[in-house]
Amino acid sequence: MKSKIKIIGPLLLLLTALLWGIAFVAQSVGTEHAGPFTFNGVRTIIGAFSVLPVALFFRRQNEKKLTTPKTKEEKKQDNKLLLKAGFMCGIVLFVATNLQNKAFEYTDAGKIAFITSLYILFVPVFGLLFLRKKVRAILWPCFAMGLIGMFLLCMGEATHGINTGDLLTFACSIVFAVHILVVDSYVDRVDPVMMSCVQFFVAGVLTMILAFIFEEPSIAGIRACLGAILYAGICSSGIAYTLQIVGQKYTEATVATLLLSMESVFGVISSAIVLHETMTVREVVGCVLMFVAIIVSQLPERKKEVVKV
Repeated sequence: MKSKIKIIGPLLLLLTALLWGIAFVAQSVGTEHAGPFTFNGVRTIIGAFSVLPVALFFRRQNEKKLTTPKTKEEKKQDNKLLLKAGFMCGIVLFVATNLQNKAFEYTDAGKIAFITSLYILFVPVFGLLFLRKKVRAILWPCFAMGLIGMFLLCMGEATHGINTGDLLTFACSIVFAVHILVVDSYVDRVDPVMMSCVQFFVAGVLTMILAFIFEEPSIAGIRACLGAILYAGICSSGIAYTLQIVGQKYTEATVATLLLSMESVFGVISSAIVLHETMTVREVVGCVLMFVAIIVSQLPERKKEVVKV
């Protein structure tokens, strides 16, 4: 029975990465019919509603585990912290997802998938700079390799330089790294699933405000890409997030990160199959360098053996 559970965990995380990878195609298709803010706003709000039942379920389960019920004052304080955490995470998520969605107007879904994955390298670097967390020595060559890979991927065979979409995605990966650090600062103090639900609502509402300011949202435009919106909202947010929570419960943290990083690979594969995107040899080399950097950065550090004299 235990062996089956060990297998189920990684499989769920691999499925999560697949759902996230395909979402890059959904975003690319969706932004062709609806503006980037409109698409992102609607999909994020749908994501919030799809996560809500899961959040309520986990909340009830956690309350049942309590030996002593919380007082009204304790519940009030918990809800206050939850709203604060959800609001802070929602603002950062709002910036990150809209930078990414805007990038689809200028560059390919496959490129966006790989450049976004650089956030895995930025997290420990930012942890060192702002939180004084120790960074493993192996991360520095991985970081350099990742940047070289991104340069090759973005430059391709052209000589005119990195385009606007590449820069927007690079900025997006930086903000996603900040998002992870903000989530990390709250995740042990609040219900993580409920916090995710709140952040989706906050990010969705803020994005829709931008949509009504800079775009002209229409039912016809939303209907034209409804399938992509529903996939991005329900599958990429609601279902994938739930699978991630369950999968990580039965999987070692390092292994979980490696499996989830396959999102970028699935993004490129699905873009090639559905959108018929192709890459030059130079771009493929860039993808390989970035992927190797991400994988190596997540490998556990060998503990030095202490020799007793």
